[in-house]
Amino acid sequence: MLTAKTKTGKTICLGYDYKRETLLYFRNNEEFICPVCGESVSLKLGNQRIFHFSHKKGGVCREVYENESVYHMEGKRQLYQWLIRQRIPSSLEYYDSEIKQRPDIMFKHNGMKYALEYQCSALSEESFLKRTQAYLQHGYIPLWIMGSKNIKTKRKNLLTLSSFDYLFLRESRHHQFFIPSYCPENSHFVILGSIQPYSTKNAFAQICSFPINLAGLDEILHPKLINQLNFSQWNQEAERYNLNWSFHPSPEQKRFLYEIYNYGLNLFLLPPEIGFPVPQSLHILTPPAIWQTYLYIDNFINLKAGDSIRLNDVERNFNKRIKKKEILIRNHLQLIEQNPFVAVKEYLFQLEKLGILKQKGGTIFQLVKKIEIPKSNREREEQRRIFFQINQKLLSKV
Repeated sequence: MLTAKTKTGKTICLGYDYKRETLLYFRNNEEFICPVCGESVSLKLGNQRIFHFSHKKGGVCREVYENESVYHMEGKRQLYQWLIRQRIPSSLEYYDSEIKQRPDIMFKHNGMKYALEYQCSALSEESFLKRTQAYLQHGYIPLWIMGSKNIKTKRKNLLTLSSFDYLFLRESRHHQFFIPSYCPENSHFVILGSIQPYSTKNAFAQICSFPINLAGLDEILHPKLINQLNFSQWNQEAERYNLNWSFHPSPEQKRFLYEIYNYGLNLFLLPPEIGFPVPQSLHILTPPAIWQTYLYIDNFINLKAGDSIRLNDVERNFNKRIKKKEILIRNHLQLIEQNPFVAVKEYLFQLEKLGILKQKGGTIFQLVKKIEIPKSNREREEQRRIFFQINQKLLSKV
């Protein structure tokens, strides 16, 4: 804990860089109490940890607020100083007695009140939701920032993102989705943007790292990101993933394999137009290869060139799959508006750019040419080679 009150009501905030001698004077001449529970706390000035206040053993407040690592305490201290340097009114460990919550930092910016939570350890989705909703209901904008040490990088621009990691997802005023994080060890923000999942847990992402002293608040709230993807690499990883899970499929995956088999389809003979990355596919937990195959079966498989596809029918079929839990949706707790069908519409617009569809009015598409299903591995590889060659520029902007 970095904030306490004296018996005379004065607040001592260790977010400021007090000299050790000054704090020794305070400790010898003041008694400190917790601003939340009112219990006595001690000022710890050891050499192994950063300066902090500590409850006595056995206190309820101690269990709630003091299971913090040095990484966490140093991170929120640096973030507090960063806001103060920008002359943004801020309170470290501000306790709101009305909602009985204490964000790491409360600050005001452009007439809005923010609750910054710097989260470095796992938290249940239930607790995350409860705290987020409480902030929203009482006029706060929640700003959850993840500890960068929790980012699991597999290879360059390839990450493993858990369901917990996706809870940090935010949308900027540029309508771009990103996950903010911070590392106090090197004093760098790390922003994950242009997130393109090819499986439930694995995704490509643009990783932007920059020092805290070169960043303003708006660069964290509304970073400008470039949507670029190495489609060849994305496709390679997606194929590797499909191969791995096909050997030991889950019950849901077995149901998928059984259904496509009944339609004469093969997971390893899908055309390049199925399993395609689209910007908002991160709203859908089910991998693109699966939900787009369902889309093909429900809406395209029996059509001939010139036939029409109604957007309302596509949405109804999509929602049926969701209801039967054949397509699973991610729960993004910080996004006020969330519509996973937007990813489906993006996919249809991509098919239009690829010459498969043509939009006829706002809610009707016409099939220009059928999606060709390869009959052999050789035919599939040739189909993909031609597809990538023709659509290279389009694919780089997905």
